[in-house]
Amino acid sequence: MRIALVQQRAGRVRSANRTRGTKAFEAAVRLGADLVVFPELAFLPFLPRRRATPDALALAEPIPGPTTDVFAALAARTGVAVVLNLLERRRGRTYDSSPVIDGDGKLLGVTRMVHIMDGPGFRERGYYAPATETDLVFETRAGRVGVCICYDRHFPEYMRGLALAGAEVVVIPQAGVRGEWPDGLFEAEVQVAAFQNGYFAALANRVGREGALEFEGGSFVAGPDGALIRRAPRGREAVLVADCDRTRLRASHARRHFLPDRRPDFYRRLGLGD
Repeated sequence: MRIALVQQRAGRVRSANRTRGTKAFEAAVRLGADLVVFPELAFLPFLPRRRATPDALALAEPIPGPTTDVFAALAARTGVAVVLNLLERRRGRTYDSSPVIDGDGKLLGVTRMVHIMDGPGFRERGYYAPATETDLVFETRAGRVGVCICYDRHFPEYMRGLALAGAEVVVIPQAGVRGEWPDGLFEAEVQVAAFQNGYFAALANRVGREGALEFEGGSFVAGPDGALIRRAPRGREAVLVADCDRTRLRASHARRHFLPDRRPDFYRRLGLGD
C-alpha cells in the first residue's frame, strides 16, 4: 500500500482550497499512491480558532455533497482511494467528519470525531457534535483503513478499538500547531499507538499561519514496529508518499503477542469494558 499525505494550507475561499486539493490528489496519483489522505478541515480555514457563529456554521456541507462529489469522480477515474475531512451538516447538527471514498468512487462511509476539544484557539464544541456511530474501519482497494480524527488520537481506547476492528492502517486528519507539544512527543504518541496495536499510522497535518495559530506540517507515517517511515517538512506544503508493506503486520509484536494476550474479562472487572 502506498499512502500519500497531503500537507496543505487553506485560505478563505473554499473553491480555491478544493482546487488546490484536487491538484495535490493528482500529484499523489502520479507518485503511485493507492490511498490519499487530507488534513483536518482541508478545504476551509480553521474555523474553531474562534467561537462558532451562525455564519461560520453555515459553511458546513452535506455528505455526499459538493466536495465528496469532486473527489469521488477523481477516485473513480484514477482507481485511488481517498480520505477527506469536512465540516459536515447532518440532521440539523454539524460534525468534524471524514468521508472515505474507495477507488471506484463509492462513498464507503463517514467517520465523525468522537472526542471534542475546547480551549484557546480550538473552540470545537461550538462546531462539532460528538459522534455516536462506530463506523471507524473500512475495506478499501488499498486495504483496511481506520480513521482517527485529530483529538481522538489521544485516547488509547479509541486507538486500540481500531486494531480490534481490523485496521491495517490508521489515518489521522490533523490540525496541529507549532509548539503545541514538547519536541518529539507529537510523533512519539502515534508511534507508540502503532507499536502497541500492530498497524501503520499516517498523520496528515495542516500547514500555514491562520491568525494566532501556525499549523506546523510535519506529517508522518509510522510502522507497526513503532518506527517512523517518512516525515514531511515542517512549515511548507508537501505531498508525502510512503510505502506500507502489509506483510509486516503479521510479524509485529502487537499481532503476535499484545492482542492475543489481552484479558477482556479482567478489564471488565476493572470497569474498563473490553
